[in-house]
Amino acid sequence: MIKRDISRTILAEATQYPVLTLIGPRQSGKTTLVRDLFSEHRYVNLENPEYRNLAEIDPKAFFHRFPAPVILDEVQRVPQLLSWIQVMVDEANHLALQSGQPAPTASFVLTGSHQLELRAQITQSLAGRTSLLSLYPFSMQEIPMQEREQEEWILNGFFPAIYSQKIEPGVFYRNYYRTYVEKDVRLLINLKDSRAFEQFLKLLAGRIGQELNLQSISKQIGVSSTTLAKWISILEASFIITLIPPYYENFGKRVVKSPKLYFVDIGLACWLLGSETAQQVFRDPLAGSLFENLVVLEVMKRQLNHQQPARLYFWRDHNQNEVDLIIEHQRDLIPIEIKSSRTWHRDFSRGIRYFQKITARAPQGYVLYGGTETLVFETFRVLPYTDLMPWEDKASDFIDKRS
Repeated sequence: MIKRDISRTILAEATQYPVLTLIGPRQSGKTTLVRDLFSEHRYVNLENPEYRNLAEIDPKAFFHRFPAPVILDEVQRVPQLLSWIQVMVDEANHLALQSGQPAPTASFVLTGSHQLELRAQITQSLAGRTSLLSLYPFSMQEIPMQEREQEEWILNGFFPAIYSQKIEPGVFYRNYYRTYVEKDVRLLINLKDSRAFEQFLKLLAGRIGQELNLQSISKQIGVSSTTLAKWISILEASFIITLIPPYYENFGKRVVKSPKLYFVDIGLACWLLGSETAQQVFRDPLAGSLFENLVVLEVMKRQLNHQQPARLYFWRDHNQNEVDLIIEHQRDLIPIEIKSSRTWHRDFSRGIRYFQKITARAPQGYVLYGGTETLVFETFRVLPYTDLMPWEDKASDFIDKRS
């Protein structure tokens, strides 16, 4: 089993809370991970109709059959269980307080694949009682034999089954789409035209790294922008896409207000675009956008794996000045430019240098590119895209040569 970067965070959080909740895309490795980390817990998969029916009809009998400590997989399928867990946790805490013993921790380990539903239910029932963590597919550093070209990373994506079971990416993503994407969408909305939905997804894949414009897409596929907005929320809830908001500050310039779109797994986007080989990815007019998606999600995974607030933004004004990604870290803004080119050009830093002129909160920046050299300049550093580390670690050794 490949060790996951988030494991240490999970184990640390499990010592603090009676409930631990792990959410993320289907097939991202949630079940494998929690069963490995909490091997002494009972395990119940609520996709199993027998267990689900028992939980829905007779929760008391369900917990009598599966008492804590227990792992409840895909808990969003039976949301009423969360209220029962709240009662049991509070009672256990009360008894521990009376006896002078420490309160039990990680009695319930929950996993889920629909973040909007589960977040709302947890806020209502388990607020203050659970740690909520997110597990995305593998990061580049988690995968053995990392010497791969950027096109290979993009084509293969990062779902564990592609690496552990040696499944061809095209086969995996075709089945993943039919088995999980359409299935989850049908559970959440009344999807009448699956062809229009698939066309919508393909159009989104062609707009990676761009501002989301639903009115434009609506005209292309003949579906109202209101319906498309609902589809977007479902795709976010199912961890298919993620939206990065624009950064707002009074810089005296008009800035864009629409979010930028990325896919949670770049391999799925690549499959939707019809690429079947690394060479096709290399030649694709969207190669730069696919690379940007790859890097943005790697940054996001690093933050999530270390339970750091994912305060990620982009910035662009109406004069086409822009920064691909901004990390808000403490009081600083860290501007990042992402370039797929394997050769460094100073023009790559233009957006960073402009952004640093209009705000005092961005003393250091980074260019992540497809090359292999590391270069240090006065206010920014150039790094290979594979050299991603938690940004506070990078900040400590950043060389600032400004007078």
